[in-house]
Amino acid sequence: MSANESEKTSHAGLRTVTWLIAIALALGALAGHWLHGYQDAPDSWIGERFEAIRGGLWFVGNDIFIRLLKMLIMPLIISSVIVGVVSVGDFRRLGKIGLATLAYYFGTMLIAVTIGLTLVTVINPGQYISEEAVVRAEADYAADTKVQEKIEAGPSGFGAALLQIFKSIIPENPLGAAAEGRVLPIIFFSIFFGVVLTTIGPRGEPVAGFFDAVFRVMMKMVIVVIWMAPVGVFCLLAWTIAAKGLGVFLTAIAVYMSTVIAGLSIHALIVLPLLLWVFGRANPFVFLHRMRSALMTAFGTDSSSATLPVTCEAATLEGGVSKKSAGFVLPLGATINMDGTALFEAVAVVFIAQAYGFDLGLAELVIIALTATLTAIGAAGIPSASLVLMPTVIMAVNQSLGYTGEGAGETSGILIAGIGLIIGVDRLLDMCRTTVNVWGDAVGAKIMTRIAPDEAAPK
Repeated sequence: MSANESEKTSHAGLRTVTWLIAIALALGALAGHWLHGYQDAPDSWIGERFEAIRGGLWFVGNDIFIRLLKMLIMPLIISSVIVGVVSVGDFRRLGKIGLATLAYYFGTMLIAVTIGLTLVTVINPGQYISEEAVVRAEADYAADTKVQEKIEAGPSGFGAALLQIFKSIIPENPLGAAAEGRVLPIIFFSIFFGVVLTTIGPRGEPVAGFFDAVFRVMMKMVIVVIWMAPVGVFCLLAWTIAAKGLGVFLTAIAVYMSTVIAGLSIHALIVLPLLLWVFGRANPFVFLHRMRSALMTAFGTDSSSATLPVTCEAATLEGGVSKKSAGFVLPLGATINMDGTALFEAVAVVFIAQAYGFDLGLAELVIIALTATLTAIGAAGIPSASLVLMPTVIMAVNQSLGYTGEGAGETSGILIAGIGLIIGVDRLLDMCRTTVNVWGDAVGAKIMTRIAPDEAAPK
């Protein structure tokens, strides 16, 4: 089969899988809500086996499908970044695309945070939360030892979060970093490796050819794994909805959820398309349609890192993104470009402050904007990673308010235990913000294609 025929086959297969994923999302939501109805009915056959059924869904969705995607991440990142750097070649062009990419990432995250802070301040969802709900939330937080352990393992302040980001960039052992799944140091090593590879002339061509072959093999493996996406997405969404049901959207917490979703929608459907139209000279909604398989996979898997193989496949085959841009911008974006996460953290912290009766001024909102942006960069591309870093934002706000203790209420500032208010619905919101994160990565790669086009990039 020729290269053109192979590419046409991949196009057709991707479109078919996209429709199957869409059907799986709808069926997964319905199945999860139906299963939720048996959660409090232990006398029924299904209710008696409720946790076992959810465990089976988790096994298929996470232990099989997500693991298959994660298996591809490191070799795909290493090969795609090295091939991307080598194909760019000119250091000046590489520096240009690098600076432009970072400017895009930081700029869009700050815009997202600003949107979130504006909405949560105007809507004030915290006013709908009763004191009893706050007490229950603190109890839920105290009972959730897994969340507490993750939070304690995270950075303890603004300075610590910033230092952790810089320390994580350079790996002591690249192989160890790859084995631990730490993406940022692998990207740094791969960029460094690719840059040096371009300086040794013809002797480096066999090495460049090797990584190009590895990249092509990885993309073929991605196509194979993508065919399991409908089953994996169905299981993961059913597992998520089964825990809370769709009725959670009708409770008081729905105002908070609506605020987050409204902010994400404004950023995803207005801000990012406008940037793509102005700087990328592309029809944003045509590109959105072509990236649908990656976006639906992001929503179902709740992980930008796990979605990366699908994003690369959809961007290059369907979206007209150059392989140079995709190889450099998308892996970096899956690590540090977290528009949805930054917006969510800003809204969540202000919401918790409102629930405790704190009126935050402009100075505190600026601190939230900067801290949420920096901590979002350090957030891993895995489900609910932002919960781990949210205390950093809360502590930064407390310091600006003059609180340093760990007492209660007015004596200690905003309690970290207030995170209990949002733990129950975090997975659902995480699916939404992960989708926005991936969409932001794709838009960035499309824009950067103008700086680093392929010799025959698709239009």
